[in-house]
Amino acid sequence: MSEVTRSLLQRWGASFRRGADFDSWGQLVEAIDEYQILARHLQKEAQAQHNNSEFTEEQKKTIGKIATCLELRSAALQSTQSQEEFKLEDLKKLEPILKNILTYNKEFPFDVQPVPLRRILAPGEEENLEIEDDEDEGGAGAGAPDSFPARVPGTLLPRLPSEPGMTLLTIRIEKIGLKDAGQCIDPYITVSVKGAAIFFEFKHYKPKKRFTSTKCFAFMEMDEIRPGPIVIELYKKPTDFKRKKLQLLTKKPLYLHLHQTLHKE
Repeated sequence: MSEVTRSLLQRWGASFRRGADFDSWGQLVEAIDEYQILARHLQKEAQAQHNNSEFTEEQKKTIGKIATCLELRSAALQSTQSQEEFKLEDLKKLEPILKNILTYNKEFPFDVQPVPLRRILAPGEEENLEIEDDEDEGGAGAGAPDSFPARVPGTLLPRLPSEPGMTLLTIRIEKIGLKDAGQCIDPYITVSVKGAAIFFEFKHYKPKKRFTSTKCFAFMEMDEIRPGPIVIELYKKPTDFKRKKLQLLTKKPLYLHLHQTLHKE
């Protein structure tokens, strides 16, 4: 075993243990992050084509299966469907397999398959990629929904603890107006707070490029926080958290429809 491979296995093992520790301590957000980061690293190695890899094709397949299990456990931590959970004790069975991947020759303990690597782009990263504009994408011919594994539907992360006297905000996403909405594959919306605004990013999967991309975004200023419905405009990507160079998604009156509820603890 080369020093490079030894170091790689040590990093994978440390990441695996961190995720499992977070998981057992009930730190779900940290566990999900660690699992997803490690899963992406394993997927990259499982699908790498470089000739200097010490892993055989069968070992790469096993690495890919471990990545799938990490994603399943990550999804289980976000799911309310307990009957379909991939449990922590199941995941822990994979640690010695990952540690001894170069000598492991037994049957994999779970009936799973490696999944294609998907890239989830960071805000602004799309500016550096030669990708077609969503407005010009033609039809559903870019890829059929059954041509790749579906992303496991997620739910909200656990509610943060509150303090007496604190006012909490609940935002319900009612609907979003989009051109050719039916052609968006695996769509979902992320919500984040950046300083003085709440951002909503609509993301969807691009099978040709094999990554999840932002289609458009919207934001709500702090002075717009009030009980009841609100309609906010949709802007072209990339997400501009500084709100300096905003371009409407289309000339058509398409909006993100929200409903706000304030709770006094």
